[in-house]
This record gives sequence, C-alpha cells and structure tokens, in this order.
Amino acid sequence: MANTRLILAGAVIAAVLWFATGFVQTLLFAERSSRTVTPRGDLAAFETTAADVFEAAAPSVAYIFTEVAQRSVFGRTRVSEGTGSGFVWDQAGHIITNDHVIADARRVFVRFDSGDTVPARIVGSSPDHDLAVLKVSKSAVSLQPIPVGRSDDLRIGQAVFAIGNPFGLTRTLTTGIVSALGRTLPAQNGREIQGVIQTDAAINPGNSGGPLLDSAGRLIGVNTAIISETGSYAGIGFAVPVDTVNRIVPQIIARGKPARPGIGVSVAAEEFAAQLGVEGVVIIEAVPGGPAAGAGLQGINRRTEELGDVIVAVDGIDVFTAAQLSAELDKAGIGKAVTLTVERNGQKREVTLDTVDIG
Repeated sequence: MANTRLILAGAVIAAVLWFATGFVQTLLFAERSSRTVTPRGDLAAFETTAADVFEAAAPSVAYIFTEVAQRSVFGRTRVSEGTGSGFVWDQAGHIITNDHVIADARRVFVRFDSGDTVPARIVGSSPDHDLAVLKVSKSAVSLQPIPVGRSDDLRIGQAVFAIGNPFGLTRTLTTGIVSALGRTLPAQNGREIQGVIQTDAAINPGNSGGPLLDSAGRLIGVNTAIISETGSYAGIGFAVPVDTVNRIVPQIIARGKPARPGIGVSVAAEEFAAQLGVEGVVIIEAVPGGPAAGAGLQGINRRTEELGDVIVAVDGIDVFTAAQLSAELDKAGIGKAVTLTVERNGQKREVTLDTVDIG
C-alpha cells in the first residue's frame, strides 16, 4: 500500500514538473511581438542573373489566346479557346509565336505584361518551322522588342531561361541548361526542323511560342514542344533555334510565308527507298522546265519502272531522306548553286544547279 502511494505521488510530482516546465518556457522565451528580421545579404550570382533576365524580358513576353470554331458530331459549331505564349519582335507591332498556337484560329488576342489585351491579325506562318507572325496596332500598346542573340555558338551546359504562360499562369519563369544541340523535330509535309535546342528548363502546355533566353537576356530560341506521355513537363523540351527564327520571320513579314528552296523534283518516301535497298533520295519525277530537269536528272521510268537518279549528297553532305534533302536546300537558300551527288545504275556523278522558290 505504501509503495502504491509513493508511485502515485511520484507520478503527480512528475506531471506537475512537466507542465510547470512548459509554462516557464512559454513565460520566459515566447515572442510576444513581431520577430526581428535577419538581414539576408546579397543574392547569389545565379539568383541575380535569373531575376535580371526576367525583369528585363517580361515586358516583351505576351500571352496569346485564340478562338477556334469547331463542328460537333451533330454538325453544330462551337467555339473553343486555345492559349500560348509569344514575344514582341519589333516596334511595328509584330508578335512571334508557334504556328500550332494559332492554327485554325478564328480570332487571336494578345495580352501584354502591362495587362493590356488587344486583337491581333495573323500576318503569316511557316508550319515547316512551327513559327507564326501576328500583328497588333502599334498605337494600342507600348512595345518592347526582345533582344536577339545567336544559336550557332551555344554550348551544352550553359544556362537558359524560359518565360511564358504554362497552363494559363502568366509571367512564369523556369530555368535550366542547354541539355543537347542539333536535334531534329518533325514538321509538316515530311520536313524537319533542324538544329533544334534541347533544354531541361520546364516547358509545359501554354509555354509554346514563348522565348528561350540566354544569361544575357537574349533570345536564343522559341519554345515549341516537349516529350511527355502525360502532356506535362517530363524533363525534356525543345526550342526552334533563333538563327532559324531570324531567317524565317522576315520572310513571313514580307510575303506571308517563307521561301522554300527546291530543285524541281518530286521524291519518294524513305520507306520506298528502303524496300528497294537504296540509300539516298529516289527521284520520282524531274519537273519539266525545272532546274533538275534542265541539269539532266531523271525520275523513275513509268513505262519500265526502272529507277532513275538517286540523290545521295548535297554539297558533300550525305542525304538519305526527303527531309534531309529539304534541310540542305534550305541552308543554301533561293537562287544559290548547289552540287548534288547522284547515282544511276551504280554510277555516281556530280551535278551543279541553282535552287528556285517552290513555296
């Protein structure tokens, strides 16, 4: 009995001491007013760079939203909305975005960093490069063109910054590095976008058409696509290189579409060449009056079904697909001499001819 009383007394004393300790701590140490702010010190260099890039570029970045008329299965027309990003190209009011952002749009609107929203006119586009040019009234808003850089001197590992409107969330900055260079992306008509920049900066739906910047705040690419099974960021994004943008955009502004260098041939799909065991671009037909026909190139003989010429190189660069042929001609430009290496009946020869605009 005595032992039980001692145990109970000990428990009571322990409980009192525990509560008393908490009371004393609260009484002595609890802050009863706002705490003193600890000085932070300077931002780290990389933080300063990111903040400076965003503050300088944000006024040039735009929020693009579109109205697209769609027909339902019952034949009724309904209007759906799309969103994307863009940026100011010049003081004339030209805005750059992706072609797929404004494709089939009935109306397009641009909202600027200032909050001003204005209607935009579609000047033209290039599905082959996933680029489009819009035009807003110069007097409607204050325009701050984005500084333009280069993409031919980029290095894997250098810092990049993407600004856009993912999921409709405006003024969003993500950072990362150039994770690879020289990628190709499929475009329309069997062509490919060459020299594409790969980055691990987070790019999500709504970022399309927004700028990819270097640490100097210069445009180095236009964000265009991601690889993802869910449609959201999964670690790999792509941007059309600014060297391509700087070449194609002036053409769209001038004529509504870019020039398309060609040599006047129709070619077979790469699957056809593979079935025949041929390495190169099989010419189906040399268009009469075109440069290829004038240089003596021949397509498949429709009567005997015998192969004619197969293009295996352009200016010494091997080509195996129509997309690669188009890319090399695109590099050359309109009205430029190119040297083709062609093969017929096991014999190779070189043919020099001038490109023409087939756009």
